[in-house]
Amino acid sequence: MPRPREFDEAVAVEKAMHAFWDHGYEGTSTARLCEATGLSRSSIYNTFSSKHALFRLSLRHYMDSATQRRLDQLAGDRPVRDKIRDLFAQTIDDEFRSPRGCLVVNTAAELGGRDAEVSEDLRRDTERLTAALRDAIEAGRRAGEIAEDKDPLTLARFVHTTAGGLRVMARSGADRAALENVAEVALATL
Repeated sequence: MPRPREFDEAVAVEKAMHAFWDHGYEGTSTARLCEATGLSRSSIYNTFSSKHALFRLSLRHYMDSATQRRLDQLAGDRPVRDKIRDLFAQTIDDEFRSPRGCLVVNTAAELGGRDAEVSEDLRRDTERLTAALRDAIEAGRRAGEIAEDKDPLTLARFVHTTAGGLRVMARSGADRAALENVAEVALATL
């Protein structure tokens, strides 16, 4: 009869997520995962089957939380430009609050296009956020805040890409003023 688990898998995934966020997928060794989670190598592999499987669980855990925060920002009856301005402002604040950046953007840079499973996870998360942006922009268009000739899906993709670009700019050493200027130009295109 197998021994019962003496740890909370969700807590282990959360701790592993922070290790991957701090060091990237390639930079997070099994030894580092053991240290971060407090689990033995055998517990990690018996529970999660592989470093890659644990990484995907950690990434999805991060995406569920981070994307939900963005979805919450886009909900409600405020003007769509205000929602998107707040989304950009939060993105910029996040980048200057933590040197780790965004685990999704970091993962896209490290593994996107090279790892089919992770790329699919990233694609699904992008579609989820882009759909919410499109819905908010469509509502803004119906309310007369966005010109009728603007395509909501194209604008949603533009906003999503701009937010990711702001993160990359910050990681590349741009100052807050530069990021805020880019965000204002992006808002003006809506």
